[in-house]
Amino acid sequence: MNKEEILELIKAVSASNVTAFRYKDNEVSLELECDRVIKTEVVTSGSIPVTEVSEAKKDENLLIIKSPMVGTFYTAKSEKSDPFVHVGDRVKKGQAVGIIEAMKLMNEIESEYDGIVERIEVNNKDMVEYGQALIYLKPL
Repeated sequence: MNKEEILELIKAVSASNVTAFRYKDNEVSLELECDRVIKTEVVTSGSIPVTEVSEAKKDENLLIIKSPMVGTFYTAKSEKSDPFVHVGDRVKKGQAVGIIEAMKLMNEIESEYDGIVERIEVNNKDMVEYGQALIYLKPL
């Protein structure tokens, strides 16, 4: 695996919802963890490590509704139903904003805040992880 292929892999993983990724073969060892700051380090046999740092979008003034569990995120109660929320909608504390299916149980996800939906970070049927940002709200 050459440097360009490694950088392409880093970009692809960084653009996805994956929060941790590990790759290892005889010559290359790659670990990637995504949080507010994405740090990657590539170590190849007999070479100097290559480190890339890129900062994710800073949303200091936005409230974040995070996933309380691992599972499959649904934007609506059923395929024929309208989504719980759209960008621009006003959300009240306690209002349902989605459903996460975990271990065959449907768990309604409620907003912890009052706000206006600024961004929805996940799509219908996306796999989500504990603590993953689902929805960004502009505080009221």
